[in-house]
Amino acid sequence: MYDFAVVGVGPAGARFARRAAEQGYDVVAFESGELGKPLACSGHVSLDVWEFVPDEHREALFQNEIRGARFHLGGADSPAHPFYKHDAISNAVDRVQLDRVLADAARDAGADVREQHTVTEVTEHRDRVDLTVRGPEETFDVSAKLVAGSDGPQSRVREALGLPEPDEFLHGALAFDPEPDHEDFVDVHLTVPEFFAWRIPRGEGGVEYGLAAAPGEDVPGRFDDLVADYGVDVEHRCSGVIPIGPPDTVTSHRGFLLGDAAGQTKPFTGGGIRYGMTAADAAARELDPDRPGTLAGYERAWRDELGRDIALGHLVRKGYSMPEPVQKAGMKLFSGEIAVHMDQPTSLFSLDQVRALLR
Repeated sequence: MYDFAVVGVGPAGARFARRAAEQGYDVVAFESGELGKPLACSGHVSLDVWEFVPDEHREALFQNEIRGARFHLGGADSPAHPFYKHDAISNAVDRVQLDRVLADAARDAGADVREQHTVTEVTEHRDRVDLTVRGPEETFDVSAKLVAGSDGPQSRVREALGLPEPDEFLHGALAFDPEPDHEDFVDVHLTVPEFFAWRIPRGEGGVEYGLAAAPGEDVPGRFDDLVADYGVDVEHRCSGVIPIGPPDTVTSHRGFLLGDAAGQTKPFTGGGIRYGMTAADAAARELDPDRPGTLAGYERAWRDELGRDIALGHLVRKGYSMPEPVQKAGMKLFSGEIAVHMDQPTSLFSLDQVRALLR
């Protein structure tokens, strides 16, 4: 009988496994494939992510420093509206290696992290949760007092626990031009219905191109148009589902969701690495596996930390679909030096941002 069983060892699952193990709990964590693969997520992260990474791995993960973004209402050659800081605002990192580093940190803390182990069944009981796990050599059962579903947007745990889905799913696609690029600006194109396309320089890691759109849009075709517009050849194409908008509840009697499974993402970018790990810390802080009633504390805690930014993020996203004259007016008003935090749209109303606008 484990204290916690974690299904899915991406950033959120690995972070929770680490923090729970550091508190002395008996934790087992299962990843269905190889850690970090297949890649389906951008490696563009806020500087806050380094707070979750052991210091000795920072240099190996770092790829490039970003200090601003150029927003476009058209293609590659369209006029650019720059938003910037004088210092770094974000970093590009080795996304696959990030998952491995976070999982190793969980192992070092005492969690039993197992790759190539697929959880095929989850059954919730009054006093425990039973899991059926298919490993490389055998299928076996384990029991835990609580189960964490951090198994992505199409979560098997969420379905098994009868929890609601996130509000919306977008279809994302990305690929890489291997040519090194150390430029310190990303490019954002508001040319995709209800979302955007992007170009992210990743230092020696090349350049990442991507976009996301609502279901029904021709994402592959739009992506081909994006890279053709830039005149580049790309490799390592990948795609995935991006959940937007957490449901009303992410907890059951003896289970809870983390990260993409819970829709804990930024509505205005789709990114969820920092939000998922923030929620994981809230779970580790609030949960007692011998007191399943503490799940209510987790539900309150993560919403207290992220709810306002998620709500405002929905409003920011609405700007992507505004009529072009309104978008142009907004670009003219806000472009230039900013003091906005990449993960916190509430910082739009900070005193520092007001000062930047006045400058």
